[in-house]
Amino acid sequence: MVAHPSKPASASASFSSPRRGRTVVVKDMARLLRRLFELERAFIASATTLIPRVGEPELKYLLCQHVWESASHARFLRERGRELSGFGSNETIRPDILRVFNEANVGPDVDALLAGFYRVLKPYILSCYKHYLEATHHLADWPSRRLVEEFVSDEERHATEVSGWLNATTPSDIWTEHLSSTLTTLGGLDGTAPSTLDPDFAWTHETMPYQHPLTCNRGDYPVCSSVFSADPTETPIVRDWLMDPSTDARVIRVMIYVWLMMELDAVDYLATVFVETPDAPFDLHHDLARHLWDESRHSQFGFRQLPNLGFDLKTIEHSLDLYNILIHMPPAERYAMMTMEFEVGSFSTKAHIMDRIRELNDFEADTLLAFDRNDEQNHVRYGHHWLPTIMKLNGHEEPVDEFIAMTKANFAKMAELHGNKTPHSLSPEQRPTAEKILAAVVPA
Repeated sequence: MVAHPSKPASASASFSSPRRGRTVVVKDMARLLRRLFELERAFIASATTLIPRVGEPELKYLLCQHVWESASHARFLRERGRELSGFGSNETIRPDILRVFNEANVGPDVDALLAGFYRVLKPYILSCYKHYLEATHHLADWPSRRLVEEFVSDEERHATEVSGWLNATTPSDIWTEHLSSTLTTLGGLDGTAPSTLDPDFAWTHETMPYQHPLTCNRGDYPVCSSVFSADPTETPIVRDWLMDPSTDARVIRVMIYVWLMMELDAVDYLATVFVETPDAPFDLHHDLARHLWDESRHSQFGFRQLPNLGFDLKTIEHSLDLYNILIHMPPAERYAMMTMEFEVGSFSTKAHIMDRIRELNDFEADTLLAFDRNDEQNHVRYGHHWLPTIMKLNGHEEPVDEFIAMTKANFAKMAELHGNKTPHSLSPEQRPTAEKILAAVVPA
């Protein structure tokens, strides 16, 4: 008899119960799906704390992609779990899982933090997915199995993609050993084993809770307060030039790519909202993860295209003002400024820029700007939908319009206190300015 091609060779062996001495039942598999859902939720809320702390833009982009893919995994796990008896109706993360991921947030340095997530926690999640495939039935649970197989592939790819960013250091080794110890509190791959953790184990996050960095890390890239000004000898983007019909479209193309690359500031400060909204509904974090990945993609538009136009990325300063200001504001205000002020306020300017870029017959630029605009329209919809929820999570009951007005006023105060504090890393002779961009793309 020829085996069915979709049936795994070890199917008979894999059809064993997560609970000893029992046949696999729907509730057992729902329980494992629920556990995986909570692990992915915890990863989303915790791994986002890495983003403002790592320096390289390429690594920030990668982390945003992994967070979004994890959110997609969690969404399927929840939807499939709700089809099964025993998954549960709430979306909370149980305290023992949350405690482990809270611990992962407070490693001694960036290398150790990254190692903790990608040498300890992500391999554990991968092992839990593989355990699910071993425990379930290839045909009875086909709707779950097919997707979980894809999630295993995603997790293996995540490990490969980050491997080149992991540095072997003594603090990293010590930290990963410490973090590995915390996994024993989770009861093995199915959550049923007793903990073997020493009763005197010292949880670092209980004495040194996570705090956002006061400024975001940009690695070896030069920094400044802002890339926007009215002075063409000072910054690469001059707002009046963007709107001036006499400005050459080639100049505007370079400026918009710089602007897009600077959406990395949105990546850094948006990433801080997750950990501060632990009681948010999952759908809020799901849409926030999509928003984060969108902003990361937009930044990559500029990061990838500027070198193609002859610009050295290591000469383009990264603006830090928005992060430095917004980190002093509560998460609801951060989210309100982003969705209800910055993105709404950019629509008219970017629409004008799109019209000018069409003069160049640059299909790729047209495409990138069209997707940027479409994404930002979605982000504003997210803002209208989720801002009231984040407000309530932060204890605000006033009307949304009133809250937004108050937030704008507070932003102005915070800008006075914390804005314009980052000096230029490079001199005007070293960095691209609007005048130098004009000279480079419009030969005399």
